[in-house]
Amino acid sequence: MFEVLVYMFENYFEADVRPDTQTLAQELFAAGFDSDDINVAFDWFTTLEKMTEQASFSNNTTSHSFRIYSPLETQKISGESLSFIMFLEQAHVLNAIQRELVVDRAMALPQTDVGIEETRWIVLMALWKQGNTKDYLFVEDAMFGDSSPTLH
Repeated sequence: MFEVLVYMFENYFEADVRPDTQTLAQELFAAGFDSDDINVAFDWFTTLEKMTEQASFSNNTTSHSFRIYSPLETQKISGESLSFIMFLEQAHVLNAIQRELVVDRAMALPQTDVGIEETRWIVLMALWKQGNTKDYLFVEDAMFGDSSPTLH
């Protein structure tokens, strides 16, 4: 199912192309995705959109909250992913509400383990929906980019 989300994001949403649900489902099915995975991906992304809209109404952009993850969260979301989320929050790329949105969407994935790759995509999708991808892409490139920084 996660592959469907990434495919949808890369080929449609990021380019601001939004075909109707039926057309998109047909195109995804033609691309080789299972119809059950397509439907679950649609539900997941629809929930992301709704949560993002609700989060944008909140004025809580800075928080000094302390987050303790539940045992279910720490079993499903990798330690590397949780550290990455914390890093993004400390770097002011994510606020507390966005962090909760990312954790919720990670927990909503049907797979048993959510690694760093899935977490990176979830963060990117969540921030893209809010129009806040610039800071994230800079931080991600600095952390995961293949090239070394150029010294001037």
